[in-house]
Amino acid sequence: MKRLFVRPAVIALLLSILPIAARAASLDAALACDISAHKFIADLAAQQLIDPKPMRVESNSINAFRPVRGASLEAYGFSVFAVVGYEQDDPLFRPGSGEPLAKSAYGAVVWGSDEKVQTAVAAAGSTAIVHHVAPHVTAIFCKRS
Repeated sequence: MKRLFVRPAVIALLLSILPIAARAASLDAALACDISAHKFIADLAAQQLIDPKPMRVESNSINAFRPVRGASLEAYGFSVFAVVGYEQDDPLFRPGSGEPLAKSAYGAVVWGSDEKVQTAVAAAGSTAIVHHVAPHVTAIFCKRS
């Protein structure tokens, strides 16, 4: 019977791939609302946590970005299924057909009720705005005029 011999280099290669397959990040610090939409989105794209091409652009110019496969984003303990942002005159973002929400706005869309998300955001001392999207889907927004 033949023995399967796995070289140490092959094992090292396989182990190096694991961090790519399961990347996790907390957005809590960024949702303290003290950075620009450009920095928020550009940092997540540079870390390869989101697809840099928006999956949707709302009429108010808010661009929605999807987490990449294998990325696990969370905000205040809630699972993030999209990050959003817009910064006026910034090529990172596509403008919508209507009036922009703000010159700079960003945030996360999470699975969680409005009340629970609001409680977690307030407990963290964030100035973020909590907005109802759908049952158990809530947006956490930071915006600058």
